[in-house]
Amino acid sequence: MDKSSTGVNHSGSAVSSRGRYVSGYTTLSSQPSSNLPENPLSPAWHTTLAITTTAQTMTRNRTNNSYAKKKTHHSSTLRPQRALFCLTLDNPVRRFCIRLVEWKPFDVIILFTIFANCVALAVYTPFPEQDSNDINTNLEKIEYAFLAIFTAEAVLKIIACGFLMHNGAYLRNAWNLLDFIIVLIGIISTILTDLNTSQSSTLDVKALRAFRVVRPLRLVSGVPSLQVVLNAILRAMVPLLHIALLVIFVIIIYAIIGLELFMGKLHSACYFTNSDGIREIEQVPRPCSNTTGYNCPTNYECLELWEGPNKGITNFDNIGLAMLTVFQCITMEGWTQIMYYINDSVSPSWPWIYFVSLILLGSFFVLNLILGVLSG
Repeated sequence: MDKSSTGVNHSGSAVSSRGRYVSGYTTLSSQPSSNLPENPLSPAWHTTLAITTTAQTMTRNRTNNSYAKKKTHHSSTLRPQRALFCLTLDNPVRRFCIRLVEWKPFDVIILFTIFANCVALAVYTPFPEQDSNDINTNLEKIEYAFLAIFTAEAVLKIIACGFLMHNGAYLRNAWNLLDFIIVLIGIISTILTDLNTSQSSTLDVKALRAFRVVRPLRLVSGVPSLQVVLNAILRAMVPLLHIALLVIFVIIIYAIIGLELFMGKLHSACYFTNSDGIREIEQVPRPCSNTTGYNCPTNYECLELWEGPNKGITNFDNIGLAMLTVFQCITMEGWTQIMYYINDSVSPSWPWIYFVSLILLGSFFVLNLILGVLSG
């Protein structure tokens, strides 16, 4: 009797355990619990279920704690207890500024204002001697509205984030620093312009007003994707410096080779001596040679009196102009014409080796390394 009762009790607990196990996931059938198989779960299954439940609970708690820590750290970093030494987080003015700065339409409004300012700068037409027209006059009035909006944005962000003295402050962000400098220069130029107009002063503020063209850079601070691109370019400055040194090295090497091979070769041209004894150059001058290069037509003679192609800029007479000529070839801008000039003045048989190797090494390889650095 004891064994049977024990078996019944044990079987009942197994049914109950199996019922809890099934109900914990899904209902297998609509049959009553008495029809479930009366096979008890093994101790290994109970241990496995307990371990799984404990692990899930610990993972969930760990995730919640990590999120809470990140949220607290983010809040404490960007929102200090005091801003401008007097405005606490409980201050109603600061709470309003924080809500307004974190409001998504606020960023959209500022972005559209920047676009409108760019359009206004594009429409503005500068005139000499401080002259103007009706469009420029209206744009000068609209400039006050743009300046007021940008100044209000800077003030709101300073109140919300603080100015400078702690992590996450307004000026600790490089893009905010750029915005602040642009706003400050705009305020100074506007004040000086008003003083210049009211006092009939001769103070020239055009230099400060020219800084308004920097305002389109504020689009970078409003578009995160542009920030990613510019930050990638800035991080690539050191590798790009190494590539630039390699490019300069290649230019110097080929410039020295050009000095040895082609110095003074691009100043010969075909001249015709008229009846008055005056020498006249060909209508379309080109380098010439009395030996293996280009031979002058009849009644023309090859003389070294020409200043050279491109007003004498394209030549290999000194290291500076030689480097400039090599750089032009590397950019592949008119390099074939320079090669033809050298062929006319020297020989068409071998100078192509110099220019083709320059294009392959300098243009196709070295300059494309810059794209490789930026893409990496």
